[in-house]
Amino acid sequence: MPVAAAGWAGAWLGTGLTGPDRWSVTTVVVVLVVSSAAAGIARRRRLVVVAAAALALLGSVVVGGLVAQGVTHGPVADLARSRAVVAADVLVRSDPQVRTGQFGGYATVRVRVETISGRGRTWAVRSPVLLVIGGDQAVESWRRVLVGSSVRVTGRLETVDRGSDIAAVLRVRQGADVRAPPSRSLLVVERVREGLRTAVAHRPPEPRALVPALVLGDTSAMTDDLQRSFQATGLTHLTAVSGANLTLLLAFLLFAAKWSGVRGWWLRGVGLGGVVVFVALCRTEPSVLRAAAMGLVALAALGAGGGRKGLRQLSVAVLVLVMLDPFLARSVGFALSVLASAGIVWWASSWVAVAVWLPRPVAEAVAVPLAAHLATLPVVAALSGAVSVSGLLANALAGPFVGPATVLGFAAAGLSLVSPWPAAAAGWCASWCAQVIIWVAQVGAALPGSSWQWPATPVALGVLGVVALAAGVSVRVLARHRWWALAGSVLMAAGMLTGPVQPGWPPREWRVVACAVGQGDGLVLRAGPGQAVVVDVGPDPVAIRRCLAGLRIRSVPVVVLTHFHADHVDGLSGVLGRLPVGQVWVSPYASPSAEAAEVAALARASGAVVRSPPVGETGRVGGVWWQVLGPVGLPRGAAGGGAGGRSADAGESAESGAENDASLVLRVGVDDLTVLLTGDVEPDGQARILATGADLSADLLKIPHHGSRRQDPAFFAATGARIAVASAGEGNSYGHPAPSTLRLATHLGMTVLRTDQQGSIAITDRDGRLAAVTQR
Repeated sequence: MPVAAAGWAGAWLGTGLTGPDRWSVTTVVVVLVVSSAAAGIARRRRLVVVAAAALALLGSVVVGGLVAQGVTHGPVADLARSRAVVAADVLVRSDPQVRTGQFGGYATVRVRVETISGRGRTWAVRSPVLLVIGGDQAVESWRRVLVGSSVRVTGRLETVDRGSDIAAVLRVRQGADVRAPPSRSLLVVERVREGLRTAVAHRPPEPRALVPALVLGDTSAMTDDLQRSFQATGLTHLTAVSGANLTLLLAFLLFAAKWSGVRGWWLRGVGLGGVVVFVALCRTEPSVLRAAAMGLVALAALGAGGGRKGLRQLSVAVLVLVMLDPFLARSVGFALSVLASAGIVWWASSWVAVAVWLPRPVAEAVAVPLAAHLATLPVVAALSGAVSVSGLLANALAGPFVGPATVLGFAAAGLSLVSPWPAAAAGWCASWCAQVIIWVAQVGAALPGSSWQWPATPVALGVLGVVALAAGVSVRVLARHRWWALAGSVLMAAGMLTGPVQPGWPPREWRVVACAVGQGDGLVLRAGPGQAVVVDVGPDPVAIRRCLAGLRIRSVPVVVLTHFHADHVDGLSGVLGRLPVGQVWVSPYASPSAEAAEVAALARASGAVVRSPPVGETGRVGGVWWQVLGPVGLPRGAAGGGAGGRSADAGESAESGAENDASLVLRVGVDDLTVLLTGDVEPDGQARILATGADLSADLLKIPHHGSRRQDPAFFAATGARIAVASAGEGNSYGHPAPSTLRLATHLGMTVLRTDQQGSIAITDRDGRLAAVTQR
């Protein structure tokens, strides 16, 4: 293990250095190596380990530096530094990944540049580059491009961060100009992959999407809600090409082969064939080869009883992989794969050995994902800022269905070359196994305590690592006795049903809570015991659902969506369908049209009434009263739903500004506390509302547009608010809240609170005295 750790560290160091730094650091490493070897000789203890670790450190630094030198130097990198417009012939190395950005949809594709022309010259190269394709038509064209195709592209090159495994980013906006199709072998692989999709095409959308994700790592058809459910329950590793997944596949294959009477070298042939099929169908990308290596190591360790021998095998695999591809040392996926395999090697085999009251195939199916989940817990928490409490139980429950779903999926893919009927039968069985996994994820994600927020600080992550180690030891003890295991499961389920309890939160006298929902708005107004009016729902259903659960909200008479930007409406499924909702209020300007249609569909499915309240309307529900102040002066097309297509903060376009100024603006009261809710209304809209002479006075101001720099000082002054709340995401790329807006509010005597720094914020009114309680 020290040798592998030294090799990993050296590769990370070598790939992150450029120019003179690389050789100066290499010199320092050489000195350290010589010193370590001398110390080992002097003490004559563990000399071999010290010398091997020193050699691995030196070798990996040199190899990493040489590989990085080849990537960061050459015509492509040089042209990128001058942001040149180039024409290039590229070989497609990955499937297009379609994503949504602040300016709409785009796609990314990893390619290898074969020839490149720019600045009046042409070069023959072999440089890895990431294509970023913009424009709806171009993205749709690239969806049909197969891996292995040769394509001519034109675009602008951009540089990448230090330590990246690509030479540049090439931004293009035209469709794919395919010059040559993939090789015959790649066409066969693509035909088999398409055969799997066809075999499950008759199934419902969710299992139809999950089976290709389990088998091929293809998550393109998985909905955002389904992916969030998998993230909340720690099942995301099932939808990626991972060593743990291959381990489950091979374990199931070998068990079936043994049960059929296969022995000796034929049994090894079954395992090797499984690996070959896995790599071929998932393609020979670095992540797939990494997963195959980690999966074989974990499987060998399971068969040999794990322990020290398994860790030695894992260490050898790590050292070989970082030498072959030093950039793996900087890959989060590689770290997760290694940790998952280490968990399987160290824990899973011992758990299976002591759980004699379970059939071995079931014990392995439960132990493998459970060990992988515990081992990767600190890294996942560092990436997501949350800990999946339901992940332990969810992995245990889903584990027995992962192997069959994966094997049957591979069978469906292979049978598709022979006949569609047996392929459809295998696909039908695979989709039912996948459906059980989906049910586990959805039920687990719906529990109040499914996912707990966890700070990504070194101390907090260290504590989590200790907890994960303790849990690993505890599982071994519990696995010996079925009743102890059952009791532990009951306690875990109780924790998920109640959720985490934070002392002092929420305060007993809370009136308004600004939920920390990321870069978006989500406010809760207390209407009575267990009742609340919700104003905007943020971009993430999980975040708003977690906030409402923490406030013990059981019903929502009204959900107010100030306008249809994603950071105000995309979390709606976290309220609708989860809690009883009476009405959904929306802006009269139904733009962007896609988000407006989605809101209407969700409301219709839940039975909630959708309406746009007119300006001047007043009313009351429970302890909340309201008066609608805006929007005033709607843009043309308000009644019929404008052309939209922009997400929140999509720039300073006229359409985006019109959508912001169409925000519902309300003056509301919660008992004796008055609040001005402003959505994303901009200076023009603020001035129009101010010109109506409406009463804007309030105790609390929700700062418009997350604290954007575009504000009307007269509008702020007219509120006379004592507290101003800016709802923004931590480290957001828009710079919200802007320093100028914070100075404006402070200059007017307001106390400024912000969710990006203080988490959720509760405002209380104690005998006419305003107070605030924050989660952080």
